[in-house]
Amino acid sequence: MEIDIRPWGKYWVLEDAPTHKVKRIEVKPGGRLSYQYHHKRSEVWTIIEGVGRITLDGEVKDYGVGEVAQIPQGVKHRIENTKEEPCVFIEVQHGSYFGEDDIVRIEDDYNRVSDKSLLNGN
Repeated sequence: MEIDIRPWGKYWVLEDAPTHKVKRIEVKPGGRLSYQYHHKRSEVWTIIEGVGRITLDGEVKDYGVGEVAQIPQGVKHRIENTKEEPCVFIEVQHGSYFGEDDIVRIEDDYNRVSDKSLLNGN
């Protein structure tokens, strides 16, 4: 299983199919993903360890183990870990494309930029 290390933590792709993609994502204490959205996919996040502070279109809520966040295509979202232990969640992506280049970043703590062509829906 391949692991991808990011500034906020790491993730593993558990399944990659034409109709969906499944990841196990671990956010380290103090870590925060970019505030982002996608043109070509929706996501469902299920917390399996710790607590994740999830922002959905500006609404902020803490999610604990067993809680689920539905993220429709185009909705701005992020998760952060404000606790001392890791936050782990399972992400299930549904849509027509699952590449990392379908991330449109609005804010990013690590100065990563989005592919500007995606801002036009390409």
